[in-house]
Amino acid sequence: MTKVAIIGAGPSGLSLMLAFRAAQQNGDSIPDIVCFEKQEAIGGQWNFSWRTGVDPFGEPVHSSMYKHIWSNGPKECLEYPDYTFEDHFGHATPSFPPRQVITDYLCSRATKGHIDEWIRFNHVVRWVEYLPDEKTFAVSYHDLVNDHQTCEHYDYLVVATGHFSTPSIPDVEGMDDFSGSVIHAHDFRDARHYQGQRVLIVGGSYSAEDIGSQCCKFGAEQIITSSHKKLMQANRPDHWQLKPILTKLSDDTVQFQDGTTANIDSIILCTGYRHHFPFLEESLRLKTRNRLWIPNLYWGVCCHWNPQLMYLGMQDQSYSFTMFDAQAWFVRDVISGKRSLPSLEEMQRHTLLWLEKEKRLETDEEKIRFQGNYLKELIQQTNYPSIEIEAINRMLIDFMHNAHWNILGYRDKNYASVMTGNPSPSYRLKWFENMTDEQLDLNSSN
Repeated sequence: MTKVAIIGAGPSGLSLMLAFRAAQQNGDSIPDIVCFEKQEAIGGQWNFSWRTGVDPFGEPVHSSMYKHIWSNGPKECLEYPDYTFEDHFGHATPSFPPRQVITDYLCSRATKGHIDEWIRFNHVVRWVEYLPDEKTFAVSYHDLVNDHQTCEHYDYLVVATGHFSTPSIPDVEGMDDFSGSVIHAHDFRDARHYQGQRVLIVGGSYSAEDIGSQCCKFGAEQIITSSHKKLMQANRPDHWQLKPILTKLSDDTVQFQDGTTANIDSIILCTGYRHHFPFLEESLRLKTRNRLWIPNLYWGVCCHWNPQLMYLGMQDQSYSFTMFDAQAWFVRDVISGKRSLPSLEEMQRHTLLWLEKEKRLETDEEKIRFQGNYLKELIQQTNYPSIEIEAINRMLIDFMHNAHWNILGYRDKNYASVMTGNPSPSYRLKWFENMTDEQLDLNSSN
C-alpha cells in the first residue's frame, strides 16, 4: 500500500487528511497515512501557548499567537463550504471573532472527520532524505514523550508546517546598545505588558498593524510604527505615529531614515518570517520568500524537482483555510493517481505563466483577485465544493479599504456569510472596548 507522510497537523495538514477521509467516504481506496505533529494537539499556529523560546521538550515554540488576538479578516472569507460557522455554533456569529472561536471551529471540523488515528502527537521530524533507488523518503522522527527516535520510509512526503514560525530578524546598527527590551512578534504574548510604555513597532504588514492596535487598546503611552512602506494614517490616535524605517539605536534612543529620533522603552519586530525547513535534506528544501506564487511548485503545491514531494500553504495569503483545502484536494488526487502530473517542461511553463502574472500585480486589489483566480482554477480540477470566489474577493477588498481607513474600528463591521447568505450579528461592545474577548456577548438586538 502507498504510504504518505504529512508533516504538521495545522490547517493545511488537517485539510489533506480531511480530503483523504472525504475520498474514503465516497468509496475510494486511500493510502496509509501518518501525520507527524510536534505539538500535543491539532491546530498548528492557532494553538496559543504562554511559552516563548522552547516548549516543555526543548523544541522551538511553533505558535506565534498571543492573548486577545481577534481575526484580522472577516471569518466569512475563510469559511468552509462543507462546514459553516452556523453549522458549528448553531447560530450566526460576528465577522471578527477572537482566536478561540476560530480555533474551535477549525479543530471541531477536523475532529468530526475522525482523523486522530492518523496523527502522532508530540512527534517531531528530525531529518528527511530521498532515496532515489527506492523512490522513497527516509523520515527520521523523534517521539518526544518516550524520548525515542526511529526512521520509516514513505512513498510521498507532504510538508504542511506553515511558514509563520521562524522569525526574520533584521540587523540594525546599535541593537546591542539599546537599553529597552527587543522581541520579535513571534514572542509577543500580551499587550498589557506594554501599558504606559513607549513602544516602537518595526514593520508595516498585518502583525505590525494588529500588535500596534493591541498596544493602543491596552494602554501604551506612545506607539511608533516604523516601516519602509508608505502607511496610511488610518484614523490612528495622536499618540500613534508613523515613521520611515529604523536605521540606528543607542541607549533608549532610536533614529529613523528621515533623521528624526524618539525615546523608546520597548521594540517589537514585526519583520516577517522565513520559509525554514531544517529537517529536510538540501535537495528537498523549498527556497522562497513570502509571495503569491512560489517558483518551482506546480499549481503552488507539487515540486518540479520531485513528483513525490508536495508543499501546502506556502503562499502569502489573502485566502487561507479554503485555499489550503483546495490545495489538499488537488494533492490528494495526485497521490491517489486520479490526476497525473505533466512533464517537467510543462510544469515549468505553467509556473512561469503565473509568475509573469504575479510580476504585473501593482495594487492590493489586484493581488486579492490574483489569488482568488488561483483558488477558482484549482477548485475546478477536483470535486471540492464550489465557492463564490467573486463575492469573497469583493468582501476582502471592502475589508481591506475599511481596515486602511479605520484601523481601530474595522472589526466592528459585519458581513453576510457567502455560504448561507445570513448576516452576522454585532457584539454588544466595540472591539476597542472589549477587554475580555467574550465571544458570545452579542448585541441583544441581533
